[in-house]
Amino acid sequence: MSASFLIGTRIAVPGATRTGTRPSFRQTCLFTPQPGPRLFSTTPRRKIDTTSDATHSKPAADLHQDISKEEISHYDKRVAEDTSKQIRTPWMREGSDRPPVATQRSAGAMTKGKLLTTPSRMLKLIVPLTTRDHNQDRKDVQPLALLVHPQQPLSYLERLIQSELPTIIDKNGKERIPNVYFRAQDSQQDSIEADPKKDPKDEETEKNAEHDKDSKDLSHDADTTMIEGKSAKTGKLKNPDDSKVTPETGKLNRTSDSDASTLRGGPGEGGVETYSGLGHEADSDEAANDRKRFVRWSSSTEIGDFIRDAARGQELSIEIEGAPRDIRVGVPSFNDRTYYLRMRLRKKGEEIASLADIKKECDEIAHRAAKRVAMAGGLGLVVWWGLVYELTFRTDLGWDVMEPVTYLVGLSTLIGGYGWFLIHNRQVSYRSAMNLTISRRQSKLYDAKGFDVRKWEDLIEEGNTLRKEIKAVAAEYDVEWDERADETSEKVIEALREEREKKKDGKGGKKDEEDDD
Repeated sequence: MSASFLIGTRIAVPGATRTGTRPSFRQTCLFTPQPGPRLFSTTPRRKIDTTSDATHSKPAADLHQDISKEEISHYDKRVAEDTSKQIRTPWMREGSDRPPVATQRSAGAMTKGKLLTTPSRMLKLIVPLTTRDHNQDRKDVQPLALLVHPQQPLSYLERLIQSELPTIIDKNGKERIPNVYFRAQDSQQDSIEADPKKDPKDEETEKNAEHDKDSKDLSHDADTTMIEGKSAKTGKLKNPDDSKVTPETGKLNRTSDSDASTLRGGPGEGGVETYSGLGHEADSDEAANDRKRFVRWSSSTEIGDFIRDAARGQELSIEIEGAPRDIRVGVPSFNDRTYYLRMRLRKKGEEIASLADIKKECDEIAHRAAKRVAMAGGLGLVVWWGLVYELTFRTDLGWDVMEPVTYLVGLSTLIGGYGWFLIHNRQVSYRSAMNLTISRRQSKLYDAKGFDVRKWEDLIEEGNTLRKEIKAVAAEYDVEWDERADETSEKVIEALREEREKKKDGKGGKKDEEDDD
């Protein structure tokens, strides 16, 4: 029997039992082996748990509604980035690729610009830049604020506006920056057209009418004079605007509209230009707004000069190339330009008024003390003269003894006084000695009363500086400024005037010394 047959066939062995006996070697070899895994066979797939904690793999019902700090910071960061992009490029806003939709314009939509005065003496220009406007009922436009100085040229303001504008395409298909023009209201818009020729009769009639009008404008107590066989009144003309002037407002304009038109002259004639400080406070005529004519100004002109000329009207015009319409900007008046200066002057005036009473009291006491010292010195000289007289003529000393004594005392006094003036660096005069005595007494009284001399000098200097600046602006606008309304009280006016007079006297003394040299 072959071995393969023995391995594959199970043979029953007699005498072998299941329990209590151990199979023999032969029995073990005759067992049929268990079938093992087959090579290159398929195995069952293992199941993998796909459940995860990721939020994108969970259903919406299993997600919580709480927002984490990371999500909030990410959202704020994205909003800040979008806002910064809008500020850098205001024409590239969100939704700019969509066509405009007809929507009602908000009540606060800004269609005109503003020119405001700042405490730092700068000018704040606020303009709504609308370069492309295809929608008649457009939404509110975010305005642009620019800070300029009155002494800067218009070209500087032009560059600031151009930096915020998108480029335009010219006729050649090239992109370029749009031009910006500044215009002010024309002062001769009513007299640009030549007047038609008039008949001599009409001219004579107009002259008679003007003569009658001038006669009515004269005061009742005017004198009557015969001129070329005709009776004419001579005297001071009444101001027709006097009835409109109130103590609160005062007279602002120096020249009336008729006088200003006469000074300018007609077309082709030379004349004198006048200015007005009313600005946007001037009387408005709605019917004449559409007939206003504007004159373009050079970019090299200073902003302050341009505003001064534009103050005759209520607004100036900024024209941007490619824009549907120009931008009208309200012109600040004299009161607007000097608002912060006058407010600061009033504040300084209140502080000066509070210290003026203390200073006046101390100065009066010091002057009385100086006068008493001067009188005591004079009395001492009289006593010395009487003593010398008594010792010379009524004693045995006689003139032989008193002569050298008086000589030495007088010479010693002269030398001592000259040395005193040299030590104190003063001119040899009675006034210098009096001023030194008064100043010493004043210093003691100021310390006793708690009066700060340094603060007083600073207040006076600042007050005069503010007054000088307001006067300069008033001269530019050709207006009259009422100082008493802003300098609070007479004490402040007197204090400022005294300081100005002292400076003038000092300058005059220096000039005299130079002339003597």
